[in-house]
Amino acid sequence: MNQDYEVIIGLEVHAELKTDSKIFCSCSTAFGAEPNTQICPGCSGFPGMLPVLNKKVVEIAIKAGLALNCEIAEVCRFDRKNYFYPDLPRAYQISQLDFPICRNGYLEIEVDGEKKRIGINRAHMEEDAGKLVHQGNITSTPFSLVDLNRSGMPLLEIVSEPDMRSAQEARAYMEKLRSILLFAGISDCKMQEGSLRCDANISVRPRGQKHFGIRTEIKNLNSFRALERAIEYEARRHIEAIEDGEELIQETRTWNEAKQITMSMRSKEQAEDYRYFPDPDLLPVKIDREWVERIRATLPEMPDQAQQRLITQYGLPSYDAAVLTMTPEFLAYFDACMDLYHDAKTVSNWMMGELSKFLNQNNIEISDCKVKPAALARLLTLIDEGKISGKMAKTVFEEMFNTGQEPDAIIKGKGMVQISDESTLLKLIDDTLTANPKVVEDYKNGKAKAFGFFVGQIMKATKGQANPAVVNKLLQKRLQEI
Repeated sequence: MNQDYEVIIGLEVHAELKTDSKIFCSCSTAFGAEPNTQICPGCSGFPGMLPVLNKKVVEIAIKAGLALNCEIAEVCRFDRKNYFYPDLPRAYQISQLDFPICRNGYLEIEVDGEKKRIGINRAHMEEDAGKLVHQGNITSTPFSLVDLNRSGMPLLEIVSEPDMRSAQEARAYMEKLRSILLFAGISDCKMQEGSLRCDANISVRPRGQKHFGIRTEIKNLNSFRALERAIEYEARRHIEAIEDGEELIQETRTWNEAKQITMSMRSKEQAEDYRYFPDPDLLPVKIDREWVERIRATLPEMPDQAQQRLITQYGLPSYDAAVLTMTPEFLAYFDACMDLYHDAKTVSNWMMGELSKFLNQNNIEISDCKVKPAALARLLTLIDEGKISGKMAKTVFEEMFNTGQEPDAIIKGKGMVQISDESTLLKLIDDTLTANPKVVEDYKNGKAKAFGFFVGQIMKATKGQANPAVVNKLLQKRLQEI
């Protein structure tokens, strides 16, 4: 990136709230139903149908605001945001403009060892629109189908301040926000299902300039990778346009994953273009302070608190602590392992290494993993006891992951017990040295590689089951005696 310019980034994140019914009607919020089967006259926009606010949505929004260090409004109000689009059956969206439920919050991120506070301007409740199913690419589809199952789903829109200065900071913000929402039980945050969506606002200015440049918005980025790459591309596009003397326009763009570029969709609307006005069918919501405090008392351990606990209680590096607290399920798995095993760093290494590798390769959540914490703790204990080597343990773990079998059963079934008996290993060492007198002479003449040759021959003879530590100790002793 050209160091003569500064990138200004703000994110608007839509989180689908964890409720059983929609925000203004009793239709189900379950994911994956057949198109247009979870709708009623209310969320389908039939004339004369009145909205009824779901109290659970307000409660979850308050909890989210508290988790994000926000001020909770004493009175908030719903407004109508007017625009026409095929998936918006009433031609307006019920949202909040001047009186949102949450304001002036923040969260803290860490990038390259540097901590930074990112402000949260506001978080407000709103209903989701329906979904257009495009028959091809959004910019070239010949026609689209409308599915209103998502219409009326409860959303919390979380709007950051323009405090981020790189794609890496934006990704760190999104990852931290997701972990907070998961720990607080606000949303399931499944980006692949659309329950966490991100719009990125980006502008570029020469370093030292005070006012912001022309802003573009990239809509509906549905992965951390897409967010990072879209911002990097758009920042480069802005800088190149400025350098070439081109005029940038305020517009909305979409990310083309296949081409790894952003593409123009439409000019960017201003708030006045939506003709906001208070929704006459919904009264302002007065929020009792005692209700807020009761909700505050239900907040669980949050990611920052959990990270500090792992660092203080177990002496883990901050990087490990951050990875282990990405989701509450991952942290719970670690805590369950620690109830059964003594070494936190070993557990962390296996969770960040082998466990994460297979979870990612198979695209499954840790809650669906067949390797339970007790099984991983048992595997690590078997390594400590010298029953299997670390290398053998990785083979056993893969079998555990695929089948759900216990490590002892796999080791017995495959005949993988590690040989640690010294008398057995000494005989193998003596046989190997006797069979290779020239290599023994090479070792005595200072050729260090000869030692590795002997270890390799012994491991080959035992099909990898000899305890490497014991072999090394006994081999060194024998060679010194010759």
